[in-house]
Amino acid sequence: MSEPQHRWERRADAVLGVAASAILVAMMLLTFVDVVARYLFNSPLRGGFEVTELLLLVLIFAGLPLASRADEHVTMDFIDRLLPGRGRALVARAVQAACAAVMFFLAWQMWIKAGKIAGYGDTTDVLRIRIAPFAYFMAAMIFLAGLVHLYKVFAPGTGRAR
Repeated sequence: MSEPQHRWERRADAVLGVAASAILVAMMLLTFVDVVARYLFNSPLRGGFEVTELLLLVLIFAGLPLASRADEHVTMDFIDRLLPGRGRALVARAVQAACAAVMFFLAWQMWIKAGKIAGYGDTTDVLRIRIAPFAYFMAAMIFLAGLVHLYKVFAPGTGRAR
């Protein structure tokens, strides 16, 4: 049983759901056009693979904070069954704290890498799309996921057993 959602959470879920759907449709159409052009006209869509890769990156990393907020990460609960309710709550908060720490570390490392990519001026091979903004986006989404986990350390109801 999930806790009640705030209005802003429902709106954010709706907006992000529509955005994710739009990205998936764009990837699907791009792939369709690329395949048709490749096999019917022997002329693949120039840079289609690069754009698909970048759209997939955006889709995956934009979903990371959502998965964190909804507690949809892979979990193993074999220890939970051995603990009393208070122990489960404590372990849940400790896991959230550990996840936050890992996310903040990864965001920091990704931010450093993004700075190097920006300094090198890296672009995609065919369309020459700058890669640095995507790397900074990745760092920002990882950081946001870390904030979500940090919030769950202190939020009421976070330590509940499933």
